[in-house]
Amino acid sequence: MVTISASKRGRFRYSSSHIQYALTNIVITLAVLLFLNIYASGTNQQLIYQNKQNSMLAKCQVAAAEIGGLEVLNPANAASAVEQMGSLLVDRIIITDHSGVKVYDSAAPLSETAEYILLPEIVKALDANDVFSWDYHDGNMYSRAAIPIESYGTIIGCVYMMESDPEQGLLIQNLQTNIFTITLILELAVIAFSFIFSALYSSRLRKIMASMRIIREGDYTHKVSMGGQDELTVLGHEFNDLTDRLQTSENKRAQFVSDASHELKTPLASIKLLSDSIMQNDMDIGTIREFVGDIGNEADRLNRMTQKLLSLTRIESQVDGTCEIVKFGPTVERVVRMLSGIAEENNITILADTEHDCPILILEDDLYQITFNLVENGIKYNLPGGKLTIRIYRDEDNGILEITDTGVGIPEEALSHVFERFYRVDKARSRKSGGSGLGLAIVRNMVERNQGTIRVTSIPGQGSTFTVSFPAFDTDDEEETP
Repeated sequence: MVTISASKRGRFRYSSSHIQYALTNIVITLAVLLFLNIYASGTNQQLIYQNKQNSMLAKCQVAAAEIGGLEVLNPANAASAVEQMGSLLVDRIIITDHSGVKVYDSAAPLSETAEYILLPEIVKALDANDVFSWDYHDGNMYSRAAIPIESYGTIIGCVYMMESDPEQGLLIQNLQTNIFTITLILELAVIAFSFIFSALYSSRLRKIMASMRIIREGDYTHKVSMGGQDELTVLGHEFNDLTDRLQTSENKRAQFVSDASHELKTPLASIKLLSDSIMQNDMDIGTIREFVGDIGNEADRLNRMTQKLLSLTRIESQVDGTCEIVKFGPTVERVVRMLSGIAEENNITILADTEHDCPILILEDDLYQITFNLVENGIKYNLPGGKLTIRIYRDEDNGILEITDTGVGIPEEALSHVFERFYRVDKARSRKSGGSGLGLAIVRNMVERNQGTIRVTSIPGQGSTFTVSFPAFDTDDEEETP
């Protein structure tokens, strides 16, 4: 179990973001619900207002038409006309003449006339306007309407009506209450959902953060289990994949350190033993020279090994360079010229078939190093008097470099390990030939860096074949060649 120190935990303090998210969501939904509340209430009131306006103005028009047909507009005639319109069902009717003097008022005795009525609706109506106004208070709706009375195109007065409608007032009140209740219920539901959802979301984030702290302490075996099908689940899977890769890298690093230490320890021990022998024993000059020569050989071996380790590290960390369109043939010919001397010393015949060459896109230095290492291995681990065959050909969309030797071959159980660092099939022979077990690892890394593949087949006692494949890159000139 990994323990996180208090000082390191302190660096990961954070506020409760889920509360911030919840409050933000609540504020937004509250604003939306208030807008809908106001909009719905206003729309309903507007519909009621429109219906009431049409109704009141229609009643006023009926009264104005009836009174406009009178021969003389006086209180008696006006009262008689109003009595005949008893079905209007309004609370109050006022009739004035053209100057605003009251002629009839249903809320006052008939004798109380000849006084000015300067209500706003009456003043506007005498100015040739149809007027309607309303207000709502104390659960009741109050409506007022006024229109001018015309006779032969002349305004001779106006009709004013007022009506209180408790039923419409109750309807408005119920609508407002219901909308408010629904808004309150929805907002409470949003508040509860926001806090629950944000808390669950935040807890899953905290689980990932806790796992990151554990990984930071070096426990790469730790896994996080998220559940669900959302982005956090994908993040959890990616996190687990990352820890697997970190664990693999750590294992490789530990194995590399172990292997490198083991490989470097042998020549160092030999140098130490040889130098102690020289210091502790009386030797003739010939023996001393022999021992010093052995020390030099071991030092050279150490130098070769460190150079290859540096090359391997540089390849793994190097950013891809600029690739070029090249052919296998010129590189193979240059490598053969460089290694022909070593081949002659070992009585190895090199046969190169470059007739079916094809272009590929690759770093030219990488192609040279790949070819050089494979040909050099084919010479080192071949049998005296053997052959080394180099073939270049095209297989569909791939350019192939095939190198076959006639050596002792590689056992089947070793084929899957030959590209591993420091792996050697015959350790005694490899050390004798100066091998470090890094050459094929370097080759594989270079091949993969250039989007290629490498494989090996072997028959014990007959030899081995290394096949390198890269995507072919045809140029326009070659495609047009008949």
